[in-house]
Amino acid sequence: MEKSLQVQRKPSWIRVKAPISKEYGVTRKLMRDKGLHTVCEEAACPNIGECWSKKHATVMILGDTCTRACAFCNIKTGRPLAVDPLEPMNTAHACAGMGLKHIVITSVDRDDLDDGGADQFIKVIKAIREVSPETTIEILTPDFRNKPGSIEKVAEARPDVFNHNLETVPRLYPKIRPGARYYQSLRLLDTVKRVDPSIFTKSGIMVGFGEARLEISQVMDDMRMADIDFMTIGQYLQPTPRHARVERFATPDEFKTYERMGKGKGFLQISASPLTRSSYHAGDDFAKLRAAREKKNKASQK
Repeated sequence: MEKSLQVQRKPSWIRVKAPISKEYGVTRKLMRDKGLHTVCEEAACPNIGECWSKKHATVMILGDTCTRACAFCNIKTGRPLAVDPLEPMNTAHACAGMGLKHIVITSVDRDDLDDGGADQFIKVIKAIREVSPETTIEILTPDFRNKPGSIEKVAEARPDVFNHNLETVPRLYPKIRPGARYYQSLRLLDTVKRVDPSIFTKSGIMVGFGEARLEISQVMDDMRMADIDFMTIGQYLQPTPRHARVERFATPDEFKTYERMGKGKGFLQISASPLTRSSYHAGDDFAKLRAAREKKNKASQK
């Protein structure tokens, strides 16, 4: 096999245990019984064993087939099925059945829909509020590119956290994220803040595509200009030989440097580690976000 078609061996600091716990099996069965998809499975997340053992799962709505083909993503591409009208209530009941204090809802890109799937996000948020009113809601959305009004409508549904990932530095978008536009993603998060400044906004990137540290610093500055509260940085892991190659594995010390950089630039919170993913420890992170905002508000009132 040619070197370009090989998946590189992972360094010791990002190897994880296989998912074998009883709780993992319970979570998996509940998702199957409700006919739900999870990004944990579809995107081959390395943290699935840990998260599912704690009954943490990121539900992926709007089906399991994406209309785009990003070079890093393991979710299948093709023509999606029709939107499932039972999905919002099934998601809400799964949330209640797991006793979740915090839930993360994401989706595939649905460029085939007039609103990019915005209405389904709204219906899911409303269903969870109805069935499990104590649960806080985090959404991780597509960019709603060329879908006027969709961002505003979803923001008006008032999720507690509105996440949309930039994924990489702007120079690498044509190679890594060809169906998206860097400044569209930034505008999305800026728009959310203009609709409702109380919503926490969140975004993340992966390292390992060949980006430079100065480029990462510039992305941080761009995010702060859009008033993004929380940034995540994790290591890109090549899912299959046909996906973008890992140019290098960043060391744990490099991630600590990124975390210090982010704190210096004013994020309420930043998570940077080899295994950091958008939804990793999302419930705990939401509690920290609220505490950080309260601390900042008290300091400004003195």
